[in-house]
Amino acid sequence: MIKILVVEDEKPISELIRLSLTKAGYSVSCAYDGEEAANILETEVLDLVLLDVMLPKISGFELMEYIAPLGTPVIFITAKNSLDDRVKGLRMGAEDYIVKPFEVMELLARVEVVLRRYQKTDEIFKVGELTVDTRSLQVLRGDELVDLTKKEWDLMMLFIHNPNVALYRETIYERVWGGEYPVGSRVVDLHIQRLRKKIGWEETLQTVNRVGYRLEI
Repeated sequence: MIKILVVEDEKPISELIRLSLTKAGYSVSCAYDGEEAANILETEVLDLVLLDVMLPKISGFELMEYIAPLGTPVIFITAKNSLDDRVKGLRMGAEDYIVKPFEVMELLARVEVVLRRYQKTDEIFKVGELTVDTRSLQVLRGDELVDLTKKEWDLMMLFIHNPNVALYRETIYERVWGGEYPVGSRVVDLHIQRLRKKIGWEETLQTVNRVGYRLEI
């Protein structure tokens, strides 16, 4: 399982990040100051660090100097107006930054991109009787191989990466088809109907009234 360390001294923000990443299937540890984070980094092998800039005891920038030789990717967490901090963090080797306040979908998307860049994403997913192998691009429903179109595959992976999160139709369309959702379009609904039948998600992939869909796990 992918292991992520969240270094954030504001506990409500830290808890939001922890819950969001845990729901998405990651193993998450939290540290509330730089010294505590350094101790964790000395004893654990991590796949990603989400690092706040302003921390008690040891700052995020000081901690970055310690993390860089380890080769562990870092995403900085910065305040909205701290352009200098964002630029400095990227120059120090951070892969990306997340600006507070942020949306959960943006957080998960940025984490996915960095993990994919470092080839640290999970390769096999299991949802009920469904097994998804991202290496071979194969989907098994029990022992039966399921043939999916490119759009159906992208839809399925979008929900797998966002379990228990209600996704708006507009968001689904933007992430899978790209561009702005056409008003009155049924393309998302029709594709999801076919996907449900093919992979047995009639109960698992639930409709959320006036919103869209949610993968219930």
